[in-house]
Amino acid sequence: MRIGILSREPECYSTRRLVEAGIARGHQIDVIDTVHCYMDITSSKPTVRYDGEALPKYDAIIPRIGANITFYGTSVVRQFEMMGTFAVNSSVAISQSRDKLWSLQLMSRKGVGMPRTGFANEPDDIKDLIKNVGGAPVVIKLLEGTQGIGVVLAETNKAAVSMIEAFMGIKANILVQEFIAEAGGADIRCLVVDGKVIAAMKRQGAEGEFRSNLHRGGSAELVKLTKEERATAVNAAKIMGLSVCGVDILRSNRGPLVMEVNSSPGLEGIESSTGKDVAGMIYEFIEKKASKKATRRIAQSESE
Repeated sequence: MRIGILSREPECYSTRRLVEAGIARGHQIDVIDTVHCYMDITSSKPTVRYDGEALPKYDAIIPRIGANITFYGTSVVRQFEMMGTFAVNSSVAISQSRDKLWSLQLMSRKGVGMPRTGFANEPDDIKDLIKNVGGAPVVIKLLEGTQGIGVVLAETNKAAVSMIEAFMGIKANILVQEFIAEAGGADIRCLVVDGKVIAAMKRQGAEGEFRSNLHRGGSAELVKLTKEERATAVNAAKIMGLSVCGVDILRSNRGPLVMEVNSSPGLEGIESSTGKDVAGMIYEFIEKKASKKATRRIAQSESE
């Protein structure tokens, strides 16, 4: 198969592993800088152009869309979809998972456990917003934040009011969430591929740090999931419509709580802590799904 990886970082671990694993399985792999793509939108023959030429026909694409280019990146994915290319994660699924508020609303409607969350533009009573999520300490998150950036802990109601007022003063969109103290600064990253949890790791925040992100100095280790945790991760991925994703879960006194569903999960931490060939498993999924799509396309063309 000829497979394109949409990535702005060809040298990062995740992209390099996807290239290596794809080549090892006999595929032709191209890394494509997403923002350098431009689209020829036409009803007869839509194309994606790159460096002055139309890109070749790909059997599949693996979107690695950064949070800072979500709008343009999903537009590129959508153009490939219009051309009949199989996308590991669809443009719609990436968009709704990247929007923290939208994703929480979708999961809430389906009864998925999550920290109690408040959202408001200009609340008449900030104190009531804080009270409704259980009161301090509370976690305040930028909607556009990633890798733990834009996530702060307010340990008192007074501090929470000040932080929320500051964020609103710069017109930032924020969520206010209850703080799950019993999680102890740790969370669980579940890697879901094709409706199954294929690997899981426990991420522990650095000393004095409530955020568990590896980019913030956290550590990772292999973890055994409960049936409820596994089912929660699979259900969250299904609700988001994501075939490949990372689901971040907190262990709480009332069961697993989903914090976030990541459409472009990093592979380094999960592969090193579990010893699993996650990149290879992603290609197993692509080979199964893309070949089925190609078979249907050929059958359809022969019947016309």
